[in-house]
Amino acid sequence: MAVTPEGLASTRVAIVDDDPHVLKAARIILRRHFDEVEALDQPQDLEHRLLQVHFDVILLDMNFAAGATSGGEGLHWLNVVRRLDSDAKVVLMTAFAGVDTAVYAMRQGASDFLVKPWDNARLIATVTAAARLARSDRELTHLKHRQRLLESDAEQHRLLGRSKAITDLLVKIGKVATTDANVLILGENGTGKELVARAIHRHSNRRDRGFFSLDMGAVSESLFESELFGHRKGAFTDAREDRAGRFEIASGGTLFLDEIGNLSLPMQAKLLGALSTRAVTRVGSDRPIDVDVRVVCATNLSEFEIREPGRFRQDLLYRINTIELRLPPLRARQEDIPLLAEHFAEHFSRKYSKSHNVIDSAIVKRLCEWSWPGNVRELRHVIERAVILSEAPTLQLDRVLPADALQASHRPDQELPFELLALERLAIERALLRYEGNLTRAAQALGVGRSTLYRKMVLHALR
Repeated sequence: MAVTPEGLASTRVAIVDDDPHVLKAARIILRRHFDEVEALDQPQDLEHRLLQVHFDVILLDMNFAAGATSGGEGLHWLNVVRRLDSDAKVVLMTAFAGVDTAVYAMRQGASDFLVKPWDNARLIATVTAAARLARSDRELTHLKHRQRLLESDAEQHRLLGRSKAITDLLVKIGKVATTDANVLILGENGTGKELVARAIHRHSNRRDRGFFSLDMGAVSESLFESELFGHRKGAFTDAREDRAGRFEIASGGTLFLDEIGNLSLPMQAKLLGALSTRAVTRVGSDRPIDVDVRVVCATNLSEFEIREPGRFRQDLLYRINTIELRLPPLRARQEDIPLLAEHFAEHFSRKYSKSHNVIDSAIVKRLCEWSWPGNVRELRHVIERAVILSEAPTLQLDRVLPADALQASHRPDQELPFELLALERLAIERALLRYEGNLTRAAQALGVGRSTLYRKMVLHALR
């Protein structure tokens, strides 16, 4: 059984050489390390096989005709491979090595150059490196594809609104986007902070590069450095291979760090170091790696909470809030609710292949009277459930709106407090009552994480 390098079990290798001894020796050596190794004695056979299967790594001789030493044949077949399968990594082999030939081959797309007779360790190392490069390219292609889907999704669910609060915010986004300034977005959960971050990226000079996001509240302290800065193989128990961190991956683009207020003070200090030096050092390494990344952060902490020194390092705050954007809660821009509701109804009608649901004025009035503790996220979920459950052309909300919302039109405005912390406490109390103390379901209804809900319960002396 092959002893496959970590993570390369599915690597497919081809060896193309007209010398049967070379083919046999290379196949024996490589079969000890790779499960799929195919030997071909003619490059024409490789052309035929490339129409049938994909090879991750191809070892290709440079001379096939008797007495040939120029390497021209190898370069010709290298171009054939590049045309048929541009993802395959080609390692050229020759007994007639020359620096000029090697350099030219690399410029034509070869990933490496191997001199015959080879050292066995060198052969294994070269093929392994090419296999890892092939896998990295596959992952990058997948990541870019996912990024395009996310950008498309972000366009579908862009920041919408006609209220003064939103139009003013959009103007600020337009001004901020064209710079490389670090941005801090403040706003309650569910208000659309990631949409703001994506809008900044989409209108920036980095828009053709990647937008990468990370929920800092979901990163444990033990994995923080590895996740953000990467690690070297063997740096810790589960570090089975070298791995780039988010800063490296996002270099050239935008890195969105959500829920940054959840970081502990030690984690904040490490993040500050990377932002200050614009360089990261992988765990297990002592070599800093320069990164060119624009950082956009977001938090659901209030502007007062994030300025508490015991909760958040003020020197880090000064690094991340060159520009500070405040995203208003939905209850502060009720005039946007009809537009948002109509947008979500249209979107989910298409998604679930339903005829477009009409939202009549009575329903709109009811939506506008609710305080929406879960903000736009809660409204989106309510409309989605209504579209799924509605059988009539008119959107039915009775089965999907919270009981409090159904009664809102009969409640005097004076019953609702205006102070934000009081509103938050009231929303938590109602959610806990509705879901009989089930924190997971209450958190989902409020549009926050379970740990965030627990922290707010402690803050409001509800625990």
